[in-house]
Amino acid sequence: MPSPVPGEGINAHALTRLLAWLSPSFPVGGFSYSHGIEAAVEQGLVRDRASLTVWLDGILRHGAGRTDGMLFAAVHRAVRAGDEAAFVWAVERADILRASSETALESRAQGQAFLIAIRAAWPLDGLARWDGVLTAIGRPPAYAVAVALVSALIGVAEGPALAAYLHAFAANLVSAGVRLVPLGQTDGQRALAGLDPITHAAAGAVLATPLDDLGGRAMAVDWTSMIHETQYTRLFRS
Repeated sequence: MPSPVPGEGINAHALTRLLAWLSPSFPVGGFSYSHGIEAAVEQGLVRDRASLTVWLDGILRHGAGRTDGMLFAAVHRAVRAGDEAAFVWAVERADILRASSETALESRAQGQAFLIAIRAAWPLDGLARWDGVLTAIGRPPAYAVAVALVSALIGVAEGPALAAYLHAFAANLVSAGVRLVPLGQTDGQRALAGLDPITHAAAGAVLATPLDDLGGRAMAVDWTSMIHETQYTRLFRS
């Protein structure tokens, strides 16, 4: 499957950095969030590999995948252009466009943890400038904002960077589904393989959509995230 923007390359050093930063071992705590899947399993909406794949398809194309993807692209473009006003615009919207307190926590906590780890172990030229902008506006960076920022700083084009981000997002949710349904590891990989073309299609759609159309329409996902807040037994923070 080609990248959403044909012809955009990525050098080997930038590739290995991005692989490290989006791997499950990077300390952002992604394993503790299910994005409402735990409640969807409890409600019987996600019960096997097929229903998990359909559920994640909706998240990627109509929910946080779409909204965060559009803001990811906006941040990436702003950083590449050195446009602080456009960066602030995207950061503010990425912080507030959450349907529930738990999805807000999921995004903010991972975004902050991501940049803490980058600063400590992977110092990047130019990051201090954008850290200063974040400090000035007093808003925590959403996870999509943080990944877009560093991807732009190391020169990864927005198409491959966005596809990588959405793939990592989907992979984390598949992992949550494997534990919650539960599914075997092979079924988890089958779900991830089935989502691969969907991930690229979602990234391509995001890059072709104007920011005037910003927003999501995954109401069932929003609902399960809200009811998870008061679910009696919970393994996940969202």
